Amino acid sequence: MNFRAAPRDSHRDGPPGRRARRTRSGDGVLSIKAFRALWIALSLSSLGDWLSILALTVLAQSLTHGGVAQNAAIGGVWVATLLPALLLGPIAGALADRLDRRVTMITGDVIRGVLFLSIPLFPNLTWIYAAKFLAGVTSQFWNPAAAATTPNLVPKEKLERANQLTQLTTWGTAPLAAGVFSVLTLVSEALSKVVPLFGGHASKVTLALYFNAASYLVSAVTVYFLRQIGKRNTSGKISVPSTARAIWEGWRFIRKTPVIFGLVIGMLGAFCAAGVVVGLGPSYITQTLHGGSAGWGLVFAAIFVGMAVGMAFGTRLLGDFSRRRLFGLSLTAAAVPLALIGLVPNLIFVTFAVILLGVLSGIAYPTGFTIVGLEVDDDTRGRVFAFFQSTIQVILLAVIAIVPFLSSIFTALIRALTGSQDVQIGHVTYYSAGQNVVILLAAVVAALVGISSYRRMDDRKGVPLREDLLSAIRGEEFRAVPATAAVNGHAPPPPPGLFIAFEGGEGAGKTTQARLIAIWLREQGYDVVTTHEPGATKVGMRLRALLLDTAHTGMSPHAEALMYAADRAEHVASVIEPALARGSVVVTDRFVDSSLAYQGTGRGLRSLEIAQLNSWATGGRLPDLTVLLDMPPEAGLGRRARSADRLEAEPLEFHRRVRAGFLSLARAEPSRYLVLDATRPVEEISREIKDRIREILPDPVPRVAEANTGSFPAVKDLK
Repeated sequence: MNFRAAPRDSHRDGPPGRRARRTRSGDGVLSIKAFRALWIALSLSSLGDWLSILALTVLAQSLTHGGVAQNAAIGGVWVATLLPALLLGPIAGALADRLDRRVTMITGDVIRGVLFLSIPLFPNLTWIYAAKFLAGVTSQFWNPAAAATTPNLVPKEKLERANQLTQLTTWGTAPLAAGVFSVLTLVSEALSKVVPLFGGHASKVTLALYFNAASYLVSAVTVYFLRQIGKRNTSGKISVPSTARAIWEGWRFIRKTPVIFGLVIGMLGAFCAAGVVVGLGPSYITQTLHGGSAGWGLVFAAIFVGMAVGMAFGTRLLGDFSRRRLFGLSLTAAAVPLALIGLVPNLIFVTFAVILLGVLSGIAYPTGFTIVGLEVDDDTRGRVFAFFQSTIQVILLAVIAIVPFLSSIFTALIRALTGSQDVQIGHVTYYSAGQNVVILLAAVVAALVGISSYRRMDDRKGVPLREDLLSAIRGEEFRAVPATAAVNGHAPPPPPGLFIAFEGGEGAGKTTQARLIAIWLREQGYDVVTTHEPGATKVGMRLRALLLDTAHTGMSPHAEALMYAADRAEHVASVIEPALARGSVVVTDRFVDSSLAYQGTGRGLRSLEIAQLNSWATGGRLPDLTVLLDMPPEAGLGRRARSADRLEAEPLEFHRRVRAGFLSLARAEPSRYLVLDATRPVEEISREIKDRIREILPDPVPRVAEANTGSFPAVKDLK
């Protein structure tokens, strides 16, 4: 389960000092002249890529007649766009590293510019497909050359900001391209009436294609003056796995990992739905909704505007809501606007629905890749990303190529059954209704895939989604299952002694504070027993060796929970209960709440089951006081020179969930918890702990001891 209770700033960005340093290090990256030139070239190249897709889909449509032919022509443009990445993706990057990057980029820009400049001169489908394919091949070399150049142009401390800026530019130019395309289309249509050069089938997009070619040529000139780009000297044979092998190896690993398997299902389903929108979008908007080229440009821009909003604000509005739940939920919710696009054939309404669809996509897409980045080990992360990149291209390509034909088949069936390809329901007329049927089917697929992904990835099983979501929106933590949840509902009678537990994440200072408090209590005259989990007994030592050994990475969460419960059962029976029975103060470093936070929240097991298991193992024994030392996991893990055990070596996202679980438990039982900010000085924390313990301290001399002191024992002189 994933109780996200951390303050937003610390949860995302770490300690304020670190966050401030990172912000300062990212400022002024565009002030670096060489990087600024590269960024300008990247912006122009990305603008040209998006503009070419818009222009060529419209041009391909205008060169054909009839629904089937037009849909096939548009699908062909997308096939030509995606095929180079599918064929050359695994090896083009390696080849690009062996070439002079500056020459590669200049040559690539010139080739792409010439190719798109030639299309208005030879406006036929064959050359459109050939030119787009060749431009795509060139891009497979241009893109890795540009990406590999960035680290050489900026200082290491500014590299993160530089990469963020280049990614934003790559995707952010899409709505700009849509706006430019809409304006250029209107101007081109007007000029075609008076200038012969703008006549013919390409009249609507001629100016856009010329502008497209110019963007590449200006990029080439920019790179020409960028002398800092050099050649990377490499040797040895290039060995890059084929697309088929990358997919197979990735799938073999992914199917063994439930969270990633759910993520893959969601991603592939999402791109199936995206392929439907991309494959049918131009004809649906321009013909069925009578939006024309400008309308398609508007809707195309709306998609990316929505994505930008989702990426920028979506997760902020939901605060600390579980990212695993968020992924599946956003995919499922995306089925609603997708269905509305097919049900309401109105351009304005469709535009707003597309914006909402983009918002949900903007939440789901980066969330999915964030989960991979945070929760997949570095040793296997490359295989997972390779699987995503290769498989997504296959799925997207296949769907884009198939849906136009599928739409035509449904339209033909409707015509055969009703005598018309149009369907009227009430006052609404669905023209070429096969398109609407395919869009609705895509919505159903998106919903089913989203639900399946949500169930596989849910890390808060047993927590009602509605209450969890509302709590996240309000900025509150959902109440966890209290550790007092016992099997029979009855807690054991209070013992004569006092039981104090210290809890918290890695590096929070539990051991230090437990030691200081034990020393202080002994100075007050108390019989103090200090202990810890796991490993406080002979049996526990063997279990600890298994639980914390990094060689056992990937242990089943259920097995882990059972082993901790076994250690705790022996711990209570052998150490804690005997000490409490004789009136001692027991101070332990970790107890039941650690299992609820680590195996429950961190591993995604049901908290109620964890609570019941541990209640049975301990006989319902709980601390009289639990001191929770709270600290952002970034700070706690930073105190460690290295990851000493299996739990410390878990990804940062795991430790964030653990922290949120602890805080949620404290919120559920405030009378038993003392929550302290562990980033403060040690002495200040100890002082607050002592103040709270004084309120519950028993008599230093237990009654059982007083009953046995009827006479003063003789003291013999040993001299």
